[in-house]
Amino acid sequence: MSLPTERTTEAERLVTAGGVGVVAAPTPLLDVRHLQKFFPIRGGLLSRVVGNVKAVNDVSFQLAKGEVVGLVGESGSGKTTAGRALLRLIEPTSGEVLFNGVDVTKLDKNQMREYRRQMQIIFQDPFASLNPRMTVSDIIGEALQIHGLFPGAQRAERIASLLQKVGLRPEHMRRYPHEFSGGQRQRIGIARALAVDPSFIVADEPVSALDVSIQAQVVNLLQDLQEELGLTVLFIAHDLAVVEYICDRIIVMYLGRIMEIAPSRELNRNPKHPYTEALLSAAPIPDPKGRETRQRIILEGDIPSPINPPSGCVFRTRCRYALPECANTVPELREVSPHHFKACIRDDVL
Repeated sequence: MSLPTERTTEAERLVTAGGVGVVAAPTPLLDVRHLQKFFPIRGGLLSRVVGNVKAVNDVSFQLAKGEVVGLVGESGSGKTTAGRALLRLIEPTSGEVLFNGVDVTKLDKNQMREYRRQMQIIFQDPFASLNPRMTVSDIIGEALQIHGLFPGAQRAERIASLLQKVGLRPEHMRRYPHEFSGGQRQRIGIARALAVDPSFIVADEPVSALDVSIQAQVVNLLQDLQEELGLTVLFIAHDLAVVEYICDRIIVMYLGRIMEIAPSRELNRNPKHPYTEALLSAAPIPDPKGRETRQRIILEGDIPSPINPPSGCVFRTRCRYALPECANTVPELREVSPHHFKACIRDDVL
């Protein structure tokens, strides 16, 4: 994959610092403030709450209209939970999610239905996310029926148009999911997400379950659709090369907290947080002749349990630059260069 040219977006005029958005441009499309999602652990005869899994812990960021932001981190870092909490597919424990200035966490079921038209998701597994008993027409048309859109013959025309938009044929609407490959199923999932004309999409690792040869096709499709429709996208992924290719900015999460936020190219070439440095060192270099080398940074041990995360900086137990004071201070997300933020007390190592 070749990298796209540098895009000038509204995001470049959007500054986030210390968990509080400071906006020099119009109100961001999505403004997440101190989002938390804890899953209670129950035990004993009375099933009392004896602890919490702190999947997302005090996460704040903003997305400008038309921006594509990558959300990366190890498995268990809270990426998918954060994405689903934004859409209220799971209810946040606390915090605010402002969509066009309206806090969707405060809306009742009827009020939320209208906002669900504007906020959609592409699921990770194209095999599990499509109902095997429904035809493609029923799968895509379900949302149109719920929201009362495109009645009668218009609905079939809309479904056929969506299938063509994602690279499938109109006659595919009469088939069932098992008749398609993984890449084709993911295209159906994308068509379903686009059916109600959303302005914001959470793409939850949309290519991780696909073969490498198919990943590029789906990523390029998503990029083309984003540019054509002006979508705002939160792109959750493991693959840093894919994220750099498609995203304007990148948010790095670890154990439920944000470690670093920066423009895509800046983060890949000049990481400021030790965790981001380690992630980038593990990414393969596409150089068959081996002319480029990169020092591999091995993180000692496994990611700690979100039930009992380390005090202070949650990354300190695996950080090669950790100091004793890292155990006592939860580092704030602060700007260290233009539009580049990190949550680390040290400035003398990167």
